[in-house]
Amino acid sequence: MRSTIGIDIAAPPELVFRLARDVERWPRLLPHYVATRREAPADEEGRLLVRFVARRSILPMLGLGVPVAWRSLTWSEADHRRLRFVHGGGATNGMDVTWRIEPAGVDGRDCRVEIEHDFRPRVPGWAWLIDRLFTRPIAGRTLATFRDLAEALAEAAPEPGADKSAVVAATNPSS
Repeated sequence: MRSTIGIDIAAPPELVFRLARDVERWPRLLPHYVATRREAPADEEGRLLVRFVARRSILPMLGLGVPVAWRSLTWSEADHRRLRFVHGGGATNGMDVTWRIEPAGVDGRDCRVEIEHDFRPRVPGWAWLIDRLFTRPIAGRTLATFRDLAEALAEAAPEPGADKSAVVAATNPSS
């Protein structure tokens, strides 16, 4: 099963990519991410094995959610502004995820972000169930939060030539 979810963002694609590519920082940026933990050093191609834990909201008014955990081999492709994740083990074993961050609008100052999930488990119907109950709700909240962050940073960005330290700090992986 192939499923795509996307969002339009009023911010430059490079800004969105810089925010999203550092998955180890996601718990500091995304309130529904409980933890990310690198499980091994980067391999020779720079890919990381990361364990993710997110909260799938069930009753948002009461702050109730279900923790969802998975492990992915993850990497970014800066030339194409893509993020890649290949799930290993567990309920989503074999899921292949690609984030595409593309320029949009006439001047390229906006972007479209799409997350494609390609999941082909052996059990019929399992991919659809996982997609509707977990993947889409978590990915949708992730996209909405990155949209809000990127648009706030883009709006606060100074004019060309002015001090850009706040935007640099927000998108710097070491902060």
